[in-house]
Amino acid sequence: MKVPDLVNLVMFIFASHIDYWFNELKPVLEERFGPMDYVSDNLDFEKYTLYYSEEMGQGLKGKLVSFERLIHPYQLADIKLETNSIEKMFSIEGKRKVNIDPGYIHHTQFVLASTKHWGNRIYIGKGIYAEVTLAYVRGKFKDMEFTYPNYREEEYKKHLEKIREIYLKKRRKILK
Repeated sequence: MKVPDLVNLVMFIFASHIDYWFNELKPVLEERFGPMDYVSDNLDFEKYTLYYSEEMGQGLKGKLVSFERLIHPYQLADIKLETNSIEKMFSIEGKRKVNIDPGYIHHTQFVLASTKHWGNRIYIGKGIYAEVTLAYVRGKFKDMEFTYPNYREEEYKKHLEKIREIYLKKRRKILK
């Protein structure tokens, strides 16, 4: 039986006033998941959807982050439950102030966790689904039919490719 490759934990964190909330959140995330080894520039998020605006406010921006420590893919469900719990810690009057979307990068794909079922998502346990958001084909990330609009953008893919390069270096060290 082949053991699945370790993968690189990635999170997309978005909020109104992202710099403030990221500074509040970073120590909590690093305590739970270990040091971050990549933090993107602020990325526009609000132009892709207004779905979160009523709950979280206007001017939503986000950051893609990578964690130093590699994980097993089976950990994704537990990680999503943990990030949901962290979102609740930072909620005010029942409204989230920050949204944390965990996933992972493998050399062949970018996978995101979700609590919502959809035709392109596979149940991975504990009320959590996983979707292949982007596939790495012929040297670049390729959209899927159901890829969220923000992940179709070159700006997002550029950061994910940088994280993928970091992952490949970590992977080479393990495989030696």
